[in-house]
Amino acid sequence: MAPFRSLSARLLVLTLLFVMLAEILIFVPSIAFFRLNYLEKKVDFAHLATLSLLASPDNMVSEELREELLFRVGARSVVLHGANTRLLILRENMPYIIDAEYNLAEDNPFGLIEDAFASLIRGPGRIIRILSPIENEPNSQLEVVIDEAPLIREMYKYAWNIFWVSLLISTLTAILVYFALHWLMVRPMRRLSESMISFRRAPEDVRTAFLPSGRSDEIGIAERELEIMQTRLRAALKQKQHLVALGTAVTKISHDLRNILSTSQIVSDSLARIEDPKVQKIVPRLMTSIDRAIDLCTQTLKFGRADEREPRKERFLLEPLVNEVKASVGLRESESIDWRNRIPSGMMLNADREQFYRILLNLSRNAVQAMEGKGTLEIHALRAGSRTLIRIMDTGPGLPEKAKAHLFEPFSGSARAGGTGLGLSIVRELVIAHGGEITLERTGPSGTIFCIDLPD
Repeated sequence: MAPFRSLSARLLVLTLLFVMLAEILIFVPSIAFFRLNYLEKKVDFAHLATLSLLASPDNMVSEELREELLFRVGARSVVLHGANTRLLILRENMPYIIDAEYNLAEDNPFGLIEDAFASLIRGPGRIIRILSPIENEPNSQLEVVIDEAPLIREMYKYAWNIFWVSLLISTLTAILVYFALHWLMVRPMRRLSESMISFRRAPEDVRTAFLPSGRSDEIGIAERELEIMQTRLRAALKQKQHLVALGTAVTKISHDLRNILSTSQIVSDSLARIEDPKVQKIVPRLMTSIDRAIDLCTQTLKFGRADEREPRKERFLLEPLVNEVKASVGLRESESIDWRNRIPSGMMLNADREQFYRILLNLSRNAVQAMEGKGTLEIHALRAGSRTLIRIMDTGPGLPEKAKAHLFEPFSGSARAGGTGLGLSIVRELVIAHGGEITLERTGPSGTIFCIDLPD
């Protein structure tokens, strides 16, 4: 990775730039107040010189002392303004021209900033007049004329000092922030990205599993979510492998089973010619079951896996279909299960009859197995606007928590030992193919209710 393409390098550069920007924002008012302090000190020195001259007899001093005072003050002239008087205290012999005048009583911050940068831009060579009120003498003010060149030199010196100090502070701050962010953010993010890359290359390899650091901040949340995502995806991939293996096995079994069922079909045809009333009563159900089994085996062989075909919808009576399911669910005479068909007489359903038979058969068989030979199984249906609601209710012990958490997942949603959980998975797939929805309305010690919601 290029040096300035990494997150660490970008953080370092950005921190350096932001700290320098902050220092610039601090420098702008500070240079203005530096200039103001410089001028105020000049006025204070001039005021002291004025007081010393006013204390001398007849305000008379020697020429040498006058020049010495002007040199010490750093001024060309000093004038004391009273209420109605103007007294020249000090003045050099060389004539001069005033280039600018500044009144220190006008201390507007924006004006001070403008004056300071105007002085820096124009450069040395100007002579300026400074007007400042005298403390404790409201009617008096002092006028001092100075060269601006020494002031500008001091301002540039101050600016350079500020620059080097700012550069040092920004560099140290950037380095500290860099290491702090590298430790708190960049290293954990690098761990996350490396784990994602490793997982992408070998998602089945458990050695690529990410271990969270236990942090409680946002990065800690991301680490825990990544671990959960990898765990679930790895489980899903394992489940897909099971499904692929199951599909291959079912295809092989279906091939041989279809041949066996073909023989059974021939035998059932022979039984159909027997005139015994008991045989004539049983044979149609037997032939229907064999035909359905052969058709299911043919579909499996055709698609090469357990994909369901598109529903072929038709209108049919629901009550007789529920009776067929009862005959096929395998209720033993030794079992005391009360089967209650509560479907209204004449109620029609618009669906694929064979697929809906499989839906009801899977749900009913699960309910019968859950009740373990004793209980009540009821199937209700009602119209709700343009939808049909079908409820399958049993009085079994209810579903365990593990089954509820993975209810419609194959190999995970079984409620009994040895079950595969494929029944509910097939039911949900067929219901969704019809544009409907199946939900678990209630489960507990008093029983379980599944509701199928189908549109017209």
